[in-house]
Amino acid sequence: MKIALYYRHIDPADLPAFNYLCAELKRAGVSTHIIKDGDTLDNFDYLFSIGGDGTLLSAVQLLSFTSPFPPSGSLPSIVGINFGHLGFLTTAGKENLATLVADLLENRFTVEERTLLQIQNSKFALNEVFVHRREEASLLRTQVFVDGDYVATYAGDGVIVATPTGSTAYSLSCGGPILTPTSRCFAITPISAHTLTLRPIIIPDTAHITLSLQGPEFSLGIDSHRHTLQGDTTIELSRAPFTVKLIRISSQNFFSAIRDKLMWGTEVRM
Repeated sequence: MKIALYYRHIDPADLPAFNYLCAELKRAGVSTHIIKDGDTLDNFDYLFSIGGDGTLLSAVQLLSFTSPFPPSGSLPSIVGINFGHLGFLTTAGKENLATLVADLLENRFTVEERTLLQIQNSKFALNEVFVHRREEASLLRTQVFVDGDYVATYAGDGVIVATPTGSTAYSLSCGGPILTPTSRCFAITPISAHTLTLRPIIIPDTAHITLSLQGPEFSLGIDSHRHTLQGDTTIELSRAPFTVKLIRISSQNFFSAIRDKLMWGTEVRM
């Protein structure tokens, strides 16, 4: 078994946990390699993302840079290890690293295939794509089309198009719905809409989405990355023809993560 280890930085307080993880993998006879941006990832069984949700999103971007992409073979499944704060996408924390390694070696886990958004047939997002007004602008007007049909002009701070994975991220903070990972749909969520009747809408993930923007300058967000675009712009979005695989250890599922991370309350016995 070959495992790639990816992190953006390790806090000095987390070094003992990181060293322990490496020691456990070595003791189990697992071959590991610390990777950097731009490294090839098609020769590994698993990619360990060590950090928070932002690190895992960056790990997905690493996979998208693997050549050829979309892959002709199989890319490594991502194992998220939470060295950060919320860690909604991660499957293990510093406190259960030994359990994680044992479960992985004994195949006590499930694989969740997560949908990606494809932007302009080139870039990819696991969570969301959003447009946002620049701070100096008072309003951003975004015309939204679904399969060529005009939906509405969203006037406000911006618009989010979220995958099921991203429904618990930025979209949720703006009042968007929570979607289970296997939902075959996207959520379009307005950001601080100027008109209160403009509400989030769910569409099938087979739809082609067009965002048409008018204005001198605005921000385009692709997961945790932001870009500044100028002038009238059209952004084309669709479901990517491939998925990213996330590992969940045996004791976890989407709803247990919801209860744990969003503090939905204690278990009710029936």
